[in-house]
Amino acid sequence: MTAWPAVVAEFRHPIAGNLFGTMLISLLLLPLVIARFSLVLAQGLWILATAGMVLFAVVIVSRWMSSRQQLTHATPAWIVPVVGLLDIPLAAPSLNLPQTGTLTLFSLSVGLFFAVPLFTLVFTRLLFEEPLAPALRPTLMILVAPFVVGFSSYAATLGRIDAFAEALFLVGLFVFVILIGLLRDLPRCCPFRVSWWAVSFPVAATAVAALRYADYAQTGLADGMALLLLAFATGLIGALTVRTAAGIVRGELQALSG
Repeated sequence: MTAWPAVVAEFRHPIAGNLFGTMLISLLLLPLVIARFSLVLAQGLWILATAGMVLFAVVIVSRWMSSRQQLTHATPAWIVPVVGLLDIPLAAPSLNLPQTGTLTLFSLSVGLFFAVPLFTLVFTRLLFEEPLAPALRPTLMILVAPFVVGFSSYAATLGRIDAFAEALFLVGLFVFVILIGLLRDLPRCCPFRVSWWAVSFPVAATAVAALRYADYAQTGLADGMALLLLAFATGLIGALTVRTAAGIVRGELQALSG
């Protein structure tokens, strides 16, 4: 509101611009909670967020295809528009909206279709280019999101968990373990930035997927894994909240956003 040129410049940035999708993802998830108190409000918010997410994905994919891109710009943030599409079906079953089946299937299929080449592209960049800058390292966790959110989206759209859905979750779990190992030294090697919040929503999505999978698997191992991931996600978000609030109180917000 107070620095519109800076907002526009950030939106046009080949990396940071993709993270604008996180606002729409938040609006897509809020109806899951709001529907318990006001179904009409939840429906309206979901419709608005869905339209915005589809438009955002169209704009971003058009941007990618309309000009030559640099491989160094292919960071995990590029996956956010795809994850946003996969978030569309999550709240749909609880909103009692007619004729949303085709829309949720569209979001699921397009999201999964684009997740494959984007994950491959980002993975290739990580293998053969310079390591990510310290401020971008937390975004590595976004790589787990297409699999765990895809699992939850698939289950919400089709109303079942089959072998394909289970495979999505298991691949996501494998990627999650790898990324936790890569980011274990993050507090020591990288100063705290607002970008650390990029770790939170993939971890939370993994916990949600694990809870859904535990309900399907009905085993003690799955239950224990789901509880462990839920505790980890809760603690992580709590720690990020406390550290961010402390930075705001100290007047560090501008520095933390750098």
